[in-house]
Amino acid sequence: MGQKPDNLIVVLDIGSASTRVLVSDVNEQVLRYRGHGVVESAGMRKGMIAELATAVKAVRRASEVAERAARVNIDICMVGLGGPHIRGLNTSGGIQLGRGMREITHEDVRAAMDHARAIERPADRHILHLLPRQFILDEQPGIFDPVGMVGARLEVELHIATCSGSALQSAVTCANRAGLEVSEAVLEAIAAAECTLSGDERDLGVCLLDIGAHSSDMAVFFEGAVAYTASVPIGGAHFTNDLAIGLQMPLAQAEELKRLYGNAVVTAVPQMAEIEIANQQPSPQEANTVSRGPRPQRLALRTIAEILEPRARELMYFVRESLRQGGVLDALGAGCVLTGGGAMLPGMLDVTESQLRVPARTGLPLHLSRMPAELNHPSWSAAIGMVLYANRTRSTRAAEETRSLRAKLRAMFAASF
Repeated sequence: MGQKPDNLIVVLDIGSASTRVLVSDVNEQVLRYRGHGVVESAGMRKGMIAELATAVKAVRRASEVAERAARVNIDICMVGLGGPHIRGLNTSGGIQLGRGMREITHEDVRAAMDHARAIERPADRHILHLLPRQFILDEQPGIFDPVGMVGARLEVELHIATCSGSALQSAVTCANRAGLEVSEAVLEAIAAAECTLSGDERDLGVCLLDIGAHSSDMAVFFEGAVAYTASVPIGGAHFTNDLAIGLQMPLAQAEELKRLYGNAVVTAVPQMAEIEIANQQPSPQEANTVSRGPRPQRLALRTIAEILEPRARELMYFVRESLRQGGVLDALGAGCVLTGGGAMLPGMLDVTESQLRVPARTGLPLHLSRMPAELNHPSWSAAIGMVLYANRTRSTRAAEETRSLRAKLRAMFAASF
């Protein structure tokens, strides 16, 4: 196994259903897939770590599989966060640049953002992202990068994405005990948007809905910037649980039925279509027969859809209400993009369009160089998006450091004369 190269990017996605580790590197400014590991999650409850020891084992197994596939040693990673504990809010603030007009620097931008973020929040809330929506220079709005411009007052409208401090610490501790140091945490909905949304969609207004196992996270973009982030406590596992209860069968069998025959729209299923399934719970009369094995029974496919459709409509009802309360329901000019494993249920796009009254499509992740076809699936959007997000932020920081160094050298040269 090779040593860890400097250009390596490793991301960790601790989901309710699956734990994923994805390894990539940057080769001649091209992101390249190196390897991945995915195992069934353990120790999770309602989208959060409930049993640390078992969650650590799952992360360690996924990490070991990824290491063998990538042929590198990995010890630092970016971790993704999502779930019902995610909250977002919009705020604003600004600074006076002095008595007269002068050129704006990076330090001025940071000072304006610090002023905007100085709001009261509960002690258990941790800031994940500070996302500028726009800058306002001397009452001129619509500015996205004010550095180098000249003015007297700089203001910023800011979106702040927060998470539960305990949820973040649990994820970091889990990764640490599995042998991984966490370099950064990112909101998974924002990461998923990185590899599923186009620039036009971000400008026109779009909702990215990442449907996970126990929750669905959303990020709304408008005029190129994040305008809203939130989460609703319904995901794919709730659909499976409904089937297991309604059809009186084990969760594993219900999950397979949902994956193979599920549909969120009853009328889209042929009325006479049936399948044969094993009867997992024979009646007392059947138990006394000679055959002790499970006996097959006929199941109408519409019965499955009749159970799934109400849950799909409930999910989209909560999404619509969240968007309405956030004031962004009427800002979705480009509609809604569904991603995550739950987005693959047939009929979900139809339910989304009927409930939100906007066009909807399925968001597939961008293809990394050398990436296997199995990763071209909505369930990998968050992990692949984290890779793109990490690469972009790394490039931005490097460019800022270069500009800062050049400015210092220019100042030193000017002072010498």
